[in-house]
Amino acid sequence: MFNEKQKEVLDSELASKRIKTRQKGNINLSYIAGFDIIETANLIFGYGNWSYSISKLEKVSQETNQNQNIVICYKAIIEVVICDIQHSREVKREDVGFGTGIAKTLADAHESGAKEAVTDAIKRTLRSFGNQFGNSLYDKSRNHANNQQTPQIQNNNSQQKHIPNNQQQSFQQPYQNQQDFSQLTNLGLSVIQQDEYLIVVGDGVFENKEIIKQHGFRWDGTSKSWYIQLSQAS
Repeated sequence: MFNEKQKEVLDSELASKRIKTRQKGNINLSYIAGFDIIETANLIFGYGNWSYSISKLEKVSQETNQNQNIVICYKAIIEVVICDIQHSREVKREDVGFGTGIAKTLADAHESGAKEAVTDAIKRTLRSFGNQFGNSLYDKSRNHANNQQTPQIQNNNSQQKHIPNNQQQSFQQPYQNQQDFSQLTNLGLSVIQQDEYLIVVGDGVFENKEIIKQHGFRWDGTSKSWYIQLSQAS
């Protein structure tokens, strides 16, 4: 199902720089950001070789807290499908995620809760593929304070395409001048460089499409990515 390079990356230890922490009550929780999970899936499996679908998205509860904010909880069930590069075999996984939206308006609370539930479900589903998707974070006996780097993976599938003009997919790296797109980074998005193209990644690439277009990025329907040629970047 997976080639040797993919297996090597999937079996490697999780790099500590990818681990984020947040406080819940008196407990510090470790996690990997949603955009990181999706970017990692793109790098390991390749664009077009994996997908997810929402099997169920439903509101669990709604209340108003002591600050008069609306609090809405959502549950999402996500199915992830991963194919080999020939698309002759596939593996499916399914899991559940929960999200809470807290806002002054009903619409904003619904939006935040639903998006968080979907992202959580994607993360929980992909964790079944190992350390690179945060499965080791559930093992409390493991020490994640390591500086080990994840081996890089390059998809050498001659049939694999990315972005426009049918360029062959290569390994991506963060764009060095993120300050050029500070408005996008403030929205939680990131810009990565792939050959002569820049690509926008993150959880809000659809919700913020108008702002992304204002920065000169174009939508490629084949790879489902926002791209711009590096030479055209501001």
